[in-house]
Amino acid sequence: MGIGSSNTIKIKTIEGNREAMCMSDLESRIIELQGEPFILISSGGTVNTVDFDDFKTIAELKKKYKFWWHIDAAFGGFAACSDSYRHLIEGWEWADSITIDCHKWLNVPYESAVFFVKEDYKILQVETFQNSNAPYLGDPLENFSYLNFLPENSRRLKALPAWFSIMAYGKKGYQQIVENTIELSNQFGQLIENGEHFKLLAPVRLNTVCFTLKTQEDQDKVSLFLERLNSTGKVFMTPTFYDQHKGIRAAFVNWRTDERDVEMVFNLMNEIMLTLK
Repeated sequence: MGIGSSNTIKIKTIEGNREAMCMSDLESRIIELQGEPFILISSGGTVNTVDFDDFKTIAELKKKYKFWWHIDAAFGGFAACSDSYRHLIEGWEWADSITIDCHKWLNVPYESAVFFVKEDYKILQVETFQNSNAPYLGDPLENFSYLNFLPENSRRLKALPAWFSIMAYGKKGYQQIVENTIELSNQFGQLIENGEHFKLLAPVRLNTVCFTLKTQEDQDKVSLFLERLNSTGKVFMTPTFYDQHKGIRAAFVNWRTDERDVEMVFNLMNEIMLTLK
């Protein structure tokens, strides 16, 4: 937005292994601004642990104070596909804008994302992104074109793979994909929790498991373990740092993954650990 990093205000997180904002600290910071304009960036599934901010409370704060509320729901927005997990995004309908990455859980190529903005802000979007004032293009509000509603101009049809995917699987198909990958992530989390060599760094909330090697003495071996695991070509996990620990992220998104894959990967992880001793 061009406001500069020095104008970023960080909000405290909830105590106890959470990445969600502390709502009391958030309101205190809002009061300190004394009516100055700001945009609130909240999380609909954080990258490390898929943690969610309290959307219901933020919605109430929005009634008391004037601000733009944006939700980064790159992963967590797909909780809306499942009756069992939809409660995690309750209240998000009061947000001004929401982003979701289709190239994650929709299993489509990278660069596929959706940006939701409230209907009331059509004129604001045109004022911000209008491609040209040339007479031959007509009135952008009467002659709708995404060129006037997005920051990009010349671009390929990035929406096509997502459209194909939605048409192929439909609502029921994506509910099954989402719920199956969450079930598998929980299965993997239980193996981690009950295993000899690993421990969870955070609860398993949706499709991402954040864990590390069990003992403090093994912390200096995390990078080597991950390198050897990924080099097998059978699985790919990513490094992270969470709660003062070097960590590992296992994100479940592929619709073809099943229980046999989870068991195979966990056995492979244990075999690699034995080579590090």
